Amino acid sequence: MSNAKEFLANKVKSIIGVALSAVAFCLFIFLPPESYGLPGLTIVEQRMVAIFITAALLWLTEAIPTWCTSLLVILVMVLSVSTSSFSPLISDISTETLGPLIKFEEILATIADPIVILFLGGFVLAIGVTKTGLDVFMAKVLLKPFGKRSEFVLLGFILVTAIFSAFISNTATAAMMLAFLGPVLSVLPPDGKGRIALAMAIPIGANIGGIATPMGTPPNGIALKYINDPNGLNMDISFADWAWIMTPMTLVFLLLSWFILMKLFPFKQKTIVLNISGEFKRTRETYIVAATFIITVLVWFTGKYNGINANAAAMLPVAILCVTGVITKDDLKQINWSVLFMVAGGFALGLGFQKTGLASHLVSTVPFGSWSPIVVLISSGLICWVLSNFISNSATAALLVPILCSVGLGMGDSLDAVGGVRALLIGVALSASLAMTMPISTPPNAIAHSTGYIEQKDMLKSGLIIGLLCGLIGYLTLIYIM
Repeated sequence: MSNAKEFLANKVKSIIGVALSAVAFCLFIFLPPESYGLPGLTIVEQRMVAIFITAALLWLTEAIPTWCTSLLVILVMVLSVSTSSFSPLISDISTETLGPLIKFEEILATIADPIVILFLGGFVLAIGVTKTGLDVFMAKVLLKPFGKRSEFVLLGFILVTAIFSAFISNTATAAMMLAFLGPVLSVLPPDGKGRIALAMAIPIGANIGGIATPMGTPPNGIALKYINDPNGLNMDISFADWAWIMTPMTLVFLLLSWFILMKLFPFKQKTIVLNISGEFKRTRETYIVAATFIITVLVWFTGKYNGINANAAAMLPVAILCVTGVITKDDLKQINWSVLFMVAGGFALGLGFQKTGLASHLVSTVPFGSWSPIVVLISSGLICWVLSNFISNSATAALLVPILCSVGLGMGDSLDAVGGVRALLIGVALSASLAMTMPISTPPNAIAHSTGYIEQKDMLKSGLIIGLLCGLIGYLTLIYIM
C-alpha cells in the first residue's frame, strides 16, 4: 500500500512540475519584450530565456528525468532558435527583430562535445576494469598498506574510493567499494559508531575524489568546457593543470574528512580484518585493460608535451578496448548515457546564450562590474552548494556555469583580486561535489544510506561540517593560487 501511495505521490509531483514548467515556458515566450527590462531584446534571445527558465524548473522539480530535460532543451533549441527552426517561427520576421539564428549543426554537436567524449572514455575504461576483475585486484593492493587498525582501515577506504572516483563514475565506485565493505560492516559491534564512519567513508571519498581530475565528475567537465572555450575565456587549462592544482586540495579534504569522521563516529572495535572477495583474472584482456589504463592516464598528464588534447586522448580506451574485443556491443549498454546527455544539454544552453547574443546582452545591461568580487564568488558557491544538495550536481552546474561565465566576463579585471573567472567557475564545480548532506544529494549518498547503517541525521551532520569546511579551504586556495 505504501508503495502505491509513493507511486501516486510521485506521479502527482511529476504532473505538477511539468504543468508549471509548461506555463512558465508559454509565459516567457509571449511576454512583451520590453517587460524583461533588457533594451533591444531579440526574439531568439527571448526564446532562450524561456528555454532556460523551463529547463531550470524541470531540473529543480525533477518532474522528468534530468537527462530527458537536456534532450528536450536540444530539441526545442533546434526547432526555435536554429537555422533549422520551424518555418512559421522565423518567417516574415525581420533579421533585426528576430536576431541571429544558431547553426543547427552546432546545437546537435553538443551531444558529441569533446568533454562528453572525455566522459565516454572514462566510462569505457571503468567497464573494462570491472569486467576483468582489475578493480578487485587494485582494491586489495591499495588497501593492504593500511593494516588492521580501525582508524587506518577507515582512511584506506576513504583514499582508495577517492582514487577510483577520480577516473571512473563515483556511483560505480561507491557501489563497488560498499560491496567490499559490506561483510565488514555486518560484523562490527552494533552499539558502536564505527559502522557509521566506514559507511560514510564511501560517499565522502567518492564525492570528494571526483574533484581531482576533469573527468572525475560532470561539473568539472562543464566548468573546464567554458574556461577553455576558444570563443570565450580561452584559458587553455589542460588535464594536468587541473590535476596538479586540485589533487593536493582533494587530499587535504580527504584527510580532514577522515579526522572529522573519527571524531563524530569513534570506533569501539580497535582492529578490522578485511577479506575482499572477487575474482581477478590473469588473462589477455586484463593485461590489455591495464596497459590501456596506464597509457591513457600518461597521455592525459603529459598533454602539454605530447600535443594530444585530453578529450581526444579519451578515444584511446574506446578504440583499443573495442578493437581488441575486450569491450563488446553488450558491454556498451552499460555506459551511463544519461550522464552524457545531461552534460550535453547544459552545453546546448551555454551555446544558446552565446550565439543568440543573450550572454553579451546581459553583460552589457547588468552592472556586474560594480559588484563586490568576493560577494559574487562566495554567493555563487553557496547557491551551487545549496542547490546541489537537492538536485543533480550536473544539473546545477549546467544552470549556473553559463550565467557565471557571462558574469565573469562582465566584471572583467575586478575579479582578479579573488582568483579571476577561473576561480569563479572552478569554485562552482568544487561546491557541487561538496554537497552531500542528504541521501538525495548524490547517488553515492543514496547507495550508502541504503545499507541501513546511516541515519539521515548522521549524513546531515557529517555532510554539513565537511562540506562547509572543505568549501572554505577550497575557495581560499583558489583565490591564492589562481
